[in-house]
Amino acid sequence: MPAQDAPAPPPELVALAQAHGVDPKDPGPGGVPVGARTLVAVLRALGVEAGTPEEVRAALERHRAEQQARLLPPCVVVRRGRRTALDVPADARLHIDLEDGGVWELPRGHSHWLPADLPLGRHVLNAECAGRSARAALVVAPDKLPELPTRSWGFLAQLYSLLSDRSWGMGDLGDLADLAQWAGADLGAGFVQINPLHAGLPGAPSDPSPYRPSSRRFADPVHLRVEAVPEYAYLVGDQRAEAEELGRRAARLRAEVLVHDGLIDRDAVWALKREALEALHEVPRGAGRDAAYRAYLRREGEWLERYALWNAIAEEHGPDWHTWPEGLRHPDGSGIERARKGFADRVEFHRWLAWQVDQQLAAAQAAADGAGMPVGLIHDLAVGVHPDGADAWALQDVLAGGISVGAPPDAFNAHGQDWGLPPWRPDALAAAGYAPYAELLRAAARHAGAVRIDHVMGLFRLWWVPEGHAPTEGAYVRYDAEAMLGVLALEAHRAGTAVIGEDLGTVEPGVREELASRGILGTSVLWFERDWAAGGEVLPPDRWRRDCLATLTTHDLPSTAARLSGEHVELRHRLGLLARPLGDEQAQAQAELAEWRAALTRLGLLAPGEPLSMPVLYRFLGATGAGLVGVWLPDLVGDPRPQNLPGTWDQYPNWRLPIADGAGHPVTLETLATAPAAPFLSHLLARPPHPRP
Repeated sequence: MPAQDAPAPPPELVALAQAHGVDPKDPGPGGVPVGARTLVAVLRALGVEAGTPEEVRAALERHRAEQQARLLPPCVVVRRGRRTALDVPADARLHIDLEDGGVWELPRGHSHWLPADLPLGRHVLNAECAGRSARAALVVAPDKLPELPTRSWGFLAQLYSLLSDRSWGMGDLGDLADLAQWAGADLGAGFVQINPLHAGLPGAPSDPSPYRPSSRRFADPVHLRVEAVPEYAYLVGDQRAEAEELGRRAARLRAEVLVHDGLIDRDAVWALKREALEALHEVPRGAGRDAAYRAYLRREGEWLERYALWNAIAEEHGPDWHTWPEGLRHPDGSGIERARKGFADRVEFHRWLAWQVDQQLAAAQAAADGAGMPVGLIHDLAVGVHPDGADAWALQDVLAGGISVGAPPDAFNAHGQDWGLPPWRPDALAAAGYAPYAELLRAAARHAGAVRIDHVMGLFRLWWVPEGHAPTEGAYVRYDAEAMLGVLALEAHRAGTAVIGEDLGTVEPGVREELASRGILGTSVLWFERDWAAGGEVLPPDRWRRDCLATLTTHDLPSTAARLSGEHVELRHRLGLLARPLGDEQAQAQAELAEWRAALTRLGLLAPGEPLSMPVLYRFLGATGAGLVGVWLPDLVGDPRPQNLPGTWDQYPNWRLPIADGAGHPVTLETLATAPAAPFLSHLLARPPHPRP
């Protein structure tokens, strides 16, 4: 269990922590008290000083006084169709300024109830009482998201790993469009789920992890297909010759990966693309294109301005804004206006890059729609951002400084985890009417048929690890789940997207049930679906939840080929990651496979003596009746390597592996399209769920 300070914190500190949503006990059996040092650090990140008994008492009194004096909470989130009680004085007079410009008056005597038939949207609630007035954001959300249009299957892909004969050394948005067209039109797939495409932290060597980005709001221009930028067709003379030379250099990068079994070199790819894009930015736009660009700038507003400015300043002062000149360390700093003018050309270039990515994302989703996919692209929203990056700079007033998100110790990691990502401050987020969170969701859903929320449990609580503390010395901080889910539901409803929550690992009781009641799908991985009440037996397919994305693996888990061969155990042994002797780990892996063979034979999905194989396991998934069934794209060619091996850094090439065959030789999208497993799995998964024996 987490190691916390002794002795237990004093009762007043515990009360103060609870008043600010900090859980004063560890989540494990026995509820060991969180140490006083941790509570003080977490409270400080919430803007509350509690280092001495006097500060604790003063903070408690201040909190009580603020609660008593408050006429309205900072934000109210309700569900349409439900009459909602408000904690306001009985004689208060309320009215609502509606999003569309109208006004909704609430009759006196009933002002402590919000009616059930309020229109969906983001409104403003106004209160007046005894000479006082207050305003609060009012979000009216749908009670439940719409169901999926149909049960379907699709591919799970890491886009960077999917090279074609046209990509510049790593997969790009043109490849994504081609994958969607092939999968939808030829195979009848309903979706393609991809890794986060968020903008990475600039500089070389860059961090290849898509889950620690500079910005979750904007996608990375490294994913652009250069030749698909419309201005490419208008290059002439020396510019055309230079672009073609860059294409030849890119072909050599591609060959290094595909022919010579090399790794994806994101930095080398971006160096070439950036040079080409700089030239394309100089090509004049036609009137129609220029109008479309101006419309994009209006839509994206201040967030785009800050993102582009951050990138421009980072080119001059480096990618860690904490080290910038003092007047630039905050978006409202004294030097910002001068920087905006001085870097105007570079700001414009980064705005233009963001527009290009937005257009190619739209084209990829249009390709999926055109191929008949009922869902289309499923974009992945990472749980947080790099503390030095663009979003952390732009949103520092609503993020907790000096705190990192992580996970407490569990059966798989006795030391806990520190992910290096600053969390939302729940109090500041509420004070902002959840607008930054809503804008992030809106962007994620804009060109998607569904959005996957990484670590969806973080909408309820997050494990905060103060700077300088071990991951074992953290505490859970609670969020207003009703508000977080309501804002999510409203943005998904408006975009017409489904939502999938990544709810793997330790999940607090009641969370999965609450997500399901909202129409949010979960994530179920075959190897983890057990009947724990019956001693951990394999859960038969008719007992799987239907509201889920069912898969055999994820980017953080062994591939199907590796599990069936035992290669995943040998890999961890070679890297010194096993906690037990190799023979013991291999015996356990073989016992697990034997258990699955026996279970599938009992269910009639495997003939006696038939070997356990990838198609048989997908046949099981098809029998579950899950709303979505995901096929790990590398499974088509038997790639045994995981894309990411948790617990490693430079020992393993995480996030840099191209899709490869069983022998480790990289393959292109064109080769994948001819893989015999593709039409076989398409036929297998297009069938109705297998009947219960």
